[in-house]
Amino acid sequence: MSIGTSELIVGEDASSSVTLVAGDIAARSPLQLFWRRFRADRVALASGGFLLALCIVAIFAPLVVSLLGLAGPDVNNSNALDLFGSPTGPSSAHPFGVDQLGRDILSRVIYGARVSLIVGIFGTAAAALVGTVVGLFAGFYRGWADTLLMRAVDVFLAFPVLVLGLGIGAACGVRGCGIIQPGVGTVIFIIAVSSFTYIARIVRGQVLSLREKEFVEASRSLGASNRRILFREVRPNLVAPLIVYSSLLIPQNILLEAALSFLGVGVRPPTSSWGQMIADAQNQDFTHVWWYVVFPGAALLITVLAFNLMGDGLLDALNPRSDR
Repeated sequence: MSIGTSELIVGEDASSSVTLVAGDIAARSPLQLFWRRFRADRVALASGGFLLALCIVAIFAPLVVSLLGLAGPDVNNSNALDLFGSPTGPSSAHPFGVDQLGRDILSRVIYGARVSLIVGIFGTAAAALVGTVVGLFAGFYRGWADTLLMRAVDVFLAFPVLVLGLGIGAACGVRGCGIIQPGVGTVIFIIAVSSFTYIARIVRGQVLSLREKEFVEASRSLGASNRRILFREVRPNLVAPLIVYSSLLIPQNILLEAALSFLGVGVRPPTSSWGQMIADAQNQDFTHVWWYVVFPGAALLITVLAFNLMGDGLLDALNPRSDR
């Protein structure tokens, strides 16, 4: 065997020797492996690109509306109505048409994206935070802690989500309830209360498996405390499943916000919301004012579908048994 600076030759027989050029073999980090698997899924990659563009549009909604030459979402323009005071359909001035007050539908759809993403992302983040803490302590300590925490989770699971949302929304949607502010704050609280249970059960199952692994036993044998094992050894291994399940939970929470706004206990007028826009259309003749439902409904459909497709891609990319 001879070792050079640029190559490695293994074997006694020259005909069977293997030459490895330096730099041909390099270890890949977990992030590199994730990106390699994720970019192989073109559908998930396209969904992620669409969601990134949607986030940019939502963040810079005033600038986007201004560049498109549209009025604000709450601007009533009687000149946009027809001679009989009825809403008009798509045109060059109003690509998505206007509603019964002359408000531009495209402008309201763009601002509605901001509400849906804020509620979906921050509501899911709050649910993931609470669910992770509950699942960590229940799965790691087991015994009475597990029994107490998981029975509390079962109580929350027993409530119908919409009924719970209607009750909290009716009680806190106008004047608020302490730190729970009306509008978006109320919806985020409803989402956190109704969604943390799923995260808690998933995290608990993962922790029950992880606490029996060799690296946990090794840390315990070295004298590590339960707190250190819990937050330094077990918690980092929950990042991948939390990312996957949170990405799948976001579209569900966006639909919940739309349902609450449709029922009148979600985001309050004049704030634009896709669910509220669909609710406004229920009193109109769909055959004549079809743009009321089609455009906010399509935005809701495409956004939820994109989150689901990206979530499936993340599930495959973060799977260590993936062969891609």
